Amino acid sequence: MKSDKDSPGGSAYTVEHQVGYMLRRAHQRATALFQANIGDPGTTPTQFTSMVKLGEHGELSQNLLGRMVGLDKATTQGVVRRLRDRALIAARPDPTDARRTLLRLTPEGEQMLARLVANGPRVTAETLKPLDAAEQRTLLDLLSRLT
Repeated sequence: MKSDKDSPGGSAYTVEHQVGYMLRRAHQRATALFQANIGDPGTTPTQFTSMVKLGEHGELSQNLLGRMVGLDKATTQGVVRRLRDRALIAARPDPTDARRTLLRLTPEGEQMLARLVANGPRVTAETLKPLDAAEQRTLLDLLSRLT
């Protein structure tokens, strides 16, 4: 095993101190807290975010929804398929461009979204619970600069 002096800068490389590792662990924790608190164990954070965007905009092309949520094409297709299978969103061809699919929440999707959004603040509160108010603001500010 190498000593600290064998690494550049005189310190050993520790994966637990690397930003990618810490962000992945924080994401795992946030996802687990989301699942435990959002109110529907069948809804993933990505599905929830997609439903929120459809709720905000009414109707979006599948492509634009994926870009808004930060998903690649294949992941967007999977999210849309699962939400359609649950009858939470509906799709129709775009009358002005047959290559494009337009998506909207169904009435069931609107009802589900209203229930889930009501639990959103609890998810955030639980995720940020280990931090005091100033630390929470700082973390959110720093994360917004990275995205």
